[in-house]
This record gives sequence, structure tokens and C-alpha cells, in this order.
Amino acid sequence: MPTWEPAEPATIIRDAQLFQQVEILEQPLKLTGTAAENSETVAKALESEGWVRLDESDPQRGQAVASSDDLLINQADEFAAGEFVSVAVFDRGGERWPKINESLDFFAFFHEARYALVEVAPVVPQRIEPGRAPARPKVDESQERRYVYMIRDLGNRRQPAMFITLGSLIVFVILCWLMHRRDLILRENLARSRELEKV
Repeated sequence: MPTWEPAEPATIIRDAQLFQQVEILEQPLKLTGTAAENSETVAKALESEGWVRLDESDPQRGQAVASSDDLLINQADEFAAGEFVSVAVFDRGGERWPKINESLDFFAFFHEARYALVEVAPVVPQRIEPGRAPARPKVDESQERRYVYMIRDLGNRRQPAMFITLGSLIVFVILCWLMHRRDLILRENLARSRELEKV
């Protein structure tokens, strides 16, 4: 089953100016504004270098957000549940080849690595009143955004099919060889019986 896994060399980036060092961006990034202005600057820089911002309704965005939530809450203990909100998800890579054209990719067995970058913003703590619906989370503009960098692991999705194909091919070759061997033995026996009939 395909999953999002932590990417190397860093998974949680607390300062977007380090994007060049962790190989997310090729060009250096200078951030001097507020957290919201810096977020817009980062988004423009990412999109200029080939990252695609995923729509809110995109199911791939939901998978990336769920994986980043697991990393932030359960594995890194960076935040507790409800202390942050995922603002944006950027996606890059995953191209497959060789392709005949966009609609015929049956032979596209190879693919580039696929990366996701989830932008996470801390939220302002809000008082919870009993009996009332919780307030919508409000982004804390005094804190810088954090970014979760992940790589797509396709898992063993193709492995079972590959084993079935190779196993079937081996059985097919063995059966063909046995039939060929049987035909050779039959020809020899028929030739011998004809020679014996002549005698």
C-alpha cells in the first residue's frame, strides 16, 4: 500500500530559509516579513521551481495531510492534536516512463521519486466552553510556519503481480520443454517401430 514516509535529510523544517540546504529549493530564500508574508514568499518560490499546490478537494492532499499529522503528533511530538492546522500541500515528482502517450502508460514501469511538502501553521489556543461548538481554529500569525517534507513509498504494490508473472512464465517454459521432450521421444519410438516393421 502506498504511503508517505519521512524524507531525508530533514522531515520537519522550522525555518523555510533552510530549504536550499535540505534540497527542496535550488535557489536560496530570504524571508524578512511577517509569518503570512513569508508563507506567500515560500509558496511563490516553490511554484517557480516546479512544486504544484494541491487543491483542498484533492484526495492526494488529504493523504499527505494525514501522514504529516501522524508525524507531527505521534512520532515527533512537535504538536498536540488541535494545536496546528495544515495550510497548504505542495507536490513534486512522480513522473512515470516510458510512455507511448498520456493515455497509454501501460509500459510505464519506472518512475521518479514523488515528494510532498505540507505547510503547517500553529493556532491560537482558544477557550472551550461546555455545551457550545468549538470555535474555528485561528492561525497564530506571530509564529513561523513549519513544513513537513515527505517522500512517497509505493510499497509492494507491484511485487505480487511480478511474482505471479514470473511464476507463471517459469511454469509455462517447463511445460513447453516437457511437451517438446515428449514429442522427441514419440518421434524416436515411431521411427524405431517403422524400422522394426521393415525388418
